[in-house]
Amino acid sequence: MTAEEETERPGGFEAATGDGPATATAPGTRAAEVRVAFDGLLQIRRLTNTGPGDPAAVPAEWERRRPVRAVALALEAAGLTASAVDGSGRRLATGYRVSPGERPGAVRVEWLGPPGGGAAQEEERALTECAAALERLGWEALLYRGPRRRRFLEAEPAS
Repeated sequence: MTAEEETERPGGFEAATGDGPATATAPGTRAAEVRVAFDGLLQIRRLTNTGPGDPAAVPAEWERRRPVRAVALALEAAGLTASAVDGSGRRLATGYRVSPGERPGAVRVEWLGPPGGGAAQEEERALTECAAALERLGWEALLYRGPRRRRFLEAEPAS
């Protein structure tokens, strides 16, 4: 089974995008799962990136085809907290949310939380931290201000 097929199988590891439930596994177990998935991503980079420089510092084709998953894994592996929602879509936890960007291959990263939970006051610092984690892994991340003056990142693989 290829690494791509492994990540596609139902019940396999899914990086937290901030749109799902809070992770149900024990914190140590989840950290181990994230570490294994991230190590796999770095191995894919080493095996498939043949250009000059460090192959682990450039997003692989796999990441370019699945940017939401790749960015969510990078953020979770960096130790950042994902937001979470309940079954009705109500936001329960403050953290990052990764979703498709407006352009193909781009990703939007927001800092969201429950109403009145203070996410808006944390977003600039938190998104700056998200951008730094992504840039270390070869993603370009630009901070924007959107509707209602809320900030968000637009990230895409560096060329």
